[in-house]
Amino acid sequence: MKEYVRFLWRCFRLSFVGDWRYQTWMLVLTVFALFGLNAYAKQLVHGLQVTGMTDQVSWGMYIANFTYLVGMAAAAVMLVIPVYVYKNKELHDLVIFGELLAVASIVMCLLFVVVDLGAPDKAHHLMMRMNFPQSMLAWDVIVLNGYLLLNLHICGYLVYCAYRRRTPSKAFYIPFVFVAIVWAISIHTVTAFLLVGLGARHFWNSAILAPRFLASAFAAGPAFLIVTLQIVRHFTRYRVPDKALRTLKSIVVVALAINFFLLIAEVFTDFYAGSTHIGSIQYLFFGIGEATALVPWIWSAVVMNAIALLILLSPAGNRMRWMNVACVLLVVGIWIEKGMGLIIPAFVPTPLGEVVEYTPTLNETLVCLGIWAFGLMLYTIFVRITIPVLSGELTFDREYSLEGPNENPQILTSGEAEA
Repeated sequence: MKEYVRFLWRCFRLSFVGDWRYQTWMLVLTVFALFGLNAYAKQLVHGLQVTGMTDQVSWGMYIANFTYLVGMAAAAVMLVIPVYVYKNKELHDLVIFGELLAVASIVMCLLFVVVDLGAPDKAHHLMMRMNFPQSMLAWDVIVLNGYLLLNLHICGYLVYCAYRRRTPSKAFYIPFVFVAIVWAISIHTVTAFLLVGLGARHFWNSAILAPRFLASAFAAGPAFLIVTLQIVRHFTRYRVPDKALRTLKSIVVVALAINFFLLIAEVFTDFYAGSTHIGSIQYLFFGIGEATALVPWIWSAVVMNAIALLILLSPAGNRMRWMNVACVLLVVGIWIEKGMGLIIPAFVPTPLGEVVEYTPTLNETLVCLGIWAFGLMLYTIFVRITIPVLSGELTFDREYSLEGPNENPQILTSGEAEA
């Protein structure tokens, strides 16, 4: 326990150390996080009236970001499956980066749920009356918190074993890895069922909503990891093999193609057959009268995703620069499609036929940016701590300079390490 506390203390100190680029990045994130905290303080005082949500559109950017980030968290399984099921050694060490992304994403998910509550001080009433197992919301609370604990255990155990230079005990983490695979799929499926179960919102009453959730998640999550690993490889001495990035690229291509197919199938069914929620999907893609707020957004998302898929399928997609461009387009495109393009149209028009558009306010946007900044700060700190441990520069018997990694680090004896 004493050595573990010492490990946490050394990681805490290390999180403040970096070159000017690291310091600038963390400063920018801190500023945005503080602006978001100030905006949330205003919301606590004045209530949800400071947001763009109304009686007609009761879910906005908060839940839109929540649904997107649940997918980002579930995408960690796309690294776990090749490594532990198909024995892909190139991705072995990179699994930790996917698990760390899952932890940061779930933390952001929970924060978006909290800010969406009009009175968070009354949240304990929800926990006391979860109506389990009938309520899908109760299932969502369980799977999200359970997935967070699973990933914290897996990441913490593997990183600490690397710090102590010990071989991890398979009995202590492999069972949790396979549970996490099933759990990752369940968190997104349960979130999709949470929407599908609302019968009054015809836009969500589709059997392929859950598969669309999973396909978009397994495209956007690995794409974000590709960009992250490229940054790690460029600015640190940690080596990320090209073969590992190309394996992730293959996962992204397949998932994105499936997501496109499911989107086309749903659009065809709604417009050709004239289903019950034709009004919502018409509003999304073409607008209703003068209500066209989401039209440029959804078509931008479709174009970005199409360009990303074409790049990744072409020979140019094998070049790291173009792969990065495609991944950035994909991450943004999926955010629009699965966020604002999925949540808002279900409320427009209302079951009574009213067309009331939703426009997020500045205060609402600042809260969202603040949560994203806090989540990215967490992920940056996790990666900053993990890289020296995995590379052997920070271990229990190795002195690590707070000014940066030593070229010739001093190896300590066990007694000196304890001191």
